Amino acid sequence: MIASAVVFAYHDVGVRCLSVLLAHGIGVRLVLTHRDDPAETLWFGSVERLARDHGLEVATPEDPNAPLVLAQIASLAPDFLFSFYYRRMLSPALLASARRGGYNMHGSLLPKYRGRAPVNWAVLHGERETGATLHEMVAKPDAGRIVDQLAVPILPEDRAIEVFRKVTVAAEIVLDRSLAGLVDGSARFATQDLARGSYFGARGPEDGAIDWTRGAKAVHDLVRAVAPPYPGAFTTLGGARLRVLRTRLVPESIALSAPSLWLDGAGELLASCADGSVLKILDCELDGQSLDARAFGARHGRGPIRLGEKTP
Repeated sequence: MIASAVVFAYHDVGVRCLSVLLAHGIGVRLVLTHRDDPAETLWFGSVERLARDHGLEVATPEDPNAPLVLAQIASLAPDFLFSFYYRRMLSPALLASARRGGYNMHGSLLPKYRGRAPVNWAVLHGERETGATLHEMVAKPDAGRIVDQLAVPILPEDRAIEVFRKVTVAAEIVLDRSLAGLVDGSARFATQDLARGSYFGARGPEDGAIDWTRGAKAVHDLVRAVAPPYPGAFTTLGGARLRVLRTRLVPESIALSAPSLWLDGAGELLASCADGSVLKILDCELDGQSLDARAFGARHGRGPIRLGEKTP
């Protein structure tokens, strides 16, 4: 008998994991996704487009736990619920509508980085690996038993978008190799030790503000964590807004009275932090216009120009 499922999905992980279900012949009775936000940069694939291409029924409720939605899903009597990068928590009542349970694909190596924006938080904290985890859904977010997980490396200059693409592939692999065991009942589960991880909340554009007192490594990790297509790291230069989009750590230090931007003898654009540690600035924008070493020199000479002062 073909197993049936109701799927909550969004983003690239949603597209790839829904594709896995279809490839395994799972009877997807309903796909619930989000309406795209016109204010959001849409750099990822469309779950709705994939679902409609396969003739699946699609819904985009504002609240997946609303009584009418719950009644609709209960009437479908699915074997499984799956959540793949869906942005809303599913209530215990909704989870109970699936005869064989609900499962979520999370973008970290649980129990680390439970909660929102797990890839961005992992990069921000300088982690050297993260991954994807398939786990049971319970009332507490990202706390259910683990079915399977797969690690991916985070290289020193990887941006969050590059790590997210690795995590997307890991999610596809994890679901593909775990699905048969879920369907035939042979899957083995591991209980999470939540004390070994932490819960993290959502991030907003304002969280990209650079704190130059934290040192070059911390600034570099922030830049990587929020680089486009995310809103980007930012500071001020001469009272104007400077977006710092790509950096590289360099093995040198300099004693300046304040965090500053300047050109070195080779014509490289460098930034110093309060502790004297230094970053090479590979890509930045000043008030929306690209600022390379030549443009900086034409505008400010060799510098140094103080960073991080508030706009007058």
